[in-house]
Amino acid sequence: MRKPNKPARENISPSDLTFALSTCKRCLWVKYWYKVSAPMVMPLVGTLSRLQEEFFQNADMPTIDPSLRPGKVTKWSEFVKSKPIQINGMDTRWRILGKYDLLSTNDDGTAGLIDCKVSESERDSGAFYSPQLEAYAYALENPPAGKSVEVASMGLLVWKPTHTLGDNPENSGFGIYQKYVAVPRNQAEFLRVISELISVLEGELPEAGPQCETCNFLTSRNALDLL
Repeated sequence: MRKPNKPARENISPSDLTFALSTCKRCLWVKYWYKVSAPMVMPLVGTLSRLQEEFFQNADMPTIDPSLRPGKVTKWSEFVKSKPIQINGMDTRWRILGKYDLLSTNDDGTAGLIDCKVSESERDSGAFYSPQLEAYAYALENPPAGKSVEVASMGLLVWKPTHTLGDNPENSGFGIYQKYVAVPRNQAEFLRVISELISVLEGELPEAGPQCETCNFLTSRNALDLL
């Protein structure tokens, strides 16, 4: 596959520091150089995310978790963009561009960043999502223009569906178990991961990830044409 003279997109999505980088570097490379991605069908994700964000709009942070600094959720579902990412003190062509879920304005002038999840995954321990949250924090603390915002805390707000509610079709729903998972700041790990991602993007077409369902399907499908 020929590498174009310029990537089709130069804005790095924070979520690509978790799922894409750990699953298939080839699909990641194709996404940025050709702007081609496998279709994803998750019809309820947007609805559930919106319900979570709406539920916590203007919430006092300590009511979400006592460990959080006094403040209030003042922003939600907003895009943030960073200045060019620096690697070894040099600007790259790449920037962070993504949309966070919840952001607080704390009484001390700092901010709290919260990523909402509806999940039963063991990856919700926080370590898996740390680079993604750090990417949002990087954009807030390193904007291309205007005042930066110091991110004092990061965390996951997890909803795990556990049971049904209601006794008729007009009054029914799901009950959930809610937990807040604090994610400690780890800027060094973020810089390591973002450096790896940029190295992949700036290189030649990588090998497919062995567990990549998309690449495995394409390989099997193309093999049928040879029969």
